[in-house]
Amino acid sequence: MAGEESAHRIPEALTEEQAGRMLAEMNEVIRAGEEMRKLRAEMIKLFAGLGWTQDRIARLAAMSQPAVSKHMAKYRTEEPPPPLELSLDQHDTPWLEGRLWALAEEISETLCDNARCTRYVEAIARGKKRFTPENVDELRRLVEEDLGLHRATMPTGYRDAYDSISRGLDVPPKATAATTASASVRRALAHRIQRDRLRGDA
Repeated sequence: MAGEESAHRIPEALTEEQAGRMLAEMNEVIRAGEEMRKLRAEMIKLFAGLGWTQDRIARLAAMSQPAVSKHMAKYRTEEPPPPLELSLDQHDTPWLEGRLWALAEEISETLCDNARCTRYVEAIARGKKRFTPENVDELRRLVEEDLGLHRATMPTGYRDAYDSISRGLDVPPKATAATTASASVRRALAHRIQRDRLRGDA
């Protein structure tokens, strides 16, 4: 029995610190999944507010219609959200963060993942980096380095986008006007719109 018990013990080579790191990494993945599910639910609410049908939302989200219907049932008694402005020229912090995130992804792909910002972009995608002021500052620094190092090969639209984003982040944050959309929804929308704009300008 004693031999059996010792065979099932954690090997001495695995330290408490190592175990803690392993579990922390697992928690990050789980948390990222939960956050993405919450964001998807908020986006469904947004699309429903735009008048999109359940069939259309289900098709775009690759979900069953009953699953979409269940999400939408939660919002039927609520007031429809005010219409969202989708212009890139908005100056609240989540919107600017979404634009910066999009620019960093485009730079990473343009440089075949050899950009300074690539690891940060990957960490954001996996939910390991959040949009704290410190992380946003670090991402800005990396993006600026990439733009400087590869100025000759980078589309001019990338530098213009960065200058606009940077100016916005350097002033005190402004509240979002006439919208109930969460920071994560605004960030995701700005990210998508900025990526499409950069690809169109490239």
